Amino acid sequence: MNLDKLSQWLITTNTDVAYISDPISINYFTGYSMEPHERIFALIAFKDKPAFIFAPELNVEEAKNSAWNGDVYGYLDHENPWAKIAELIKKRVDPKKIAVEKEHLSVVRLEYLQQALSDSDFSGNVSPFIAKSRLIKTDEEVEQLKKAGQEADFAFQIGFNALRNGVTERYVAGQIDYQLKLQKGVMHTSFETIVQAGKNAANPHLGPTMNTIQPNELVLFDLGTMHEGYASDSSRTVAYGEPTEKEKEIYEIDRQAQQAAIEAAKPGITASELDAVARDIITKAGYGEYFIHRLGHGIGMNVHEYPQIMEGNDIVLEEGMCFSIEPGIYIPNVAGVRIEDCGVVTKNGFETFTKTSKELKYIPVKD
Repeated sequence: MNLDKLSQWLITTNTDVAYISDPISINYFTGYSMEPHERIFALIAFKDKPAFIFAPELNVEEAKNSAWNGDVYGYLDHENPWAKIAELIKKRVDPKKIAVEKEHLSVVRLEYLQQALSDSDFSGNVSPFIAKSRLIKTDEEVEQLKKAGQEADFAFQIGFNALRNGVTERYVAGQIDYQLKLQKGVMHTSFETIVQAGKNAANPHLGPTMNTIQPNELVLFDLGTMHEGYASDSSRTVAYGEPTEKEKEIYEIDRQAQQAAIEAAKPGITASELDAVARDIITKAGYGEYFIHRLGHGIGMNVHEYPQIMEGNDIVLEEGMCFSIEPGIYIPNVAGVRIEDCGVVTKNGFETFTKTSKELKYIPVKD
């Protein structure tokens, strides 16, 4: 069990308590997921005592009826949650050393904890352990990621079909989100659906605007869904009408770079070496200055997680690691192209979760 690994880490590091505050981390260890908004939601774990969930009172029954079979304690809005947490911890252990998720816990909430547990040392950081614990996916996790990938493939088809003269990027993105809910029951995308047409696609994270789709330009889609707590993330760039020869050229270079990286991804290669496979192709073609981000990022319960597939990261790829491969070429005031698939390192290679074709797709102009 994931929680057993956390208890073992506490023993190994001689840490008395782990305060887990990221809802996604809590879900990973307990199987219970919820969005606390501004309220306090935490998993408190110990070396040799049962862990418990601390949640707003209005979520206590839900947590008790979830996959979590441990204790659940709640607090009312007018109560001091930090005092209650401290009391519950002290009933179990003498908390000399406490580790928190330093990559998640806000400074003010850490200060509240320190005030409530003033005799404790809060120097421990459990975030790196959690990131590494989630690095190698189980078969069950990979299956959920594949299903999320299937939803992304469906979303692409909705988006491609929505392209027509005069509609806005936001209209097309809205159609994707609506049809995902209507036809697939997808209530959460893994990030804001991105649709960028023409010159807008040269700004990788601009997001959809009220810019209208025009004939004979490239349109970039970047989208993903959440399926049973696991994310998809994929990009495709299509031609609406007939693009210029320059646009066709950069598309084909990017496609070749992505395909080469997919074929090179396997156990034993480093993240830095894999990044270089795609980057060298784009650089040799004369567009290296326009590839302005890492080759990829890990994916799982978060849309972006460990590891980073980038220059300088010498982590060796292993079977079960899941990440994106997404080279891009972004020429300001001209066009942008990105092709992205997430996948899993297999025994001998890399299997992508999305299957939408990457040959340049030409969508007929229509009113």
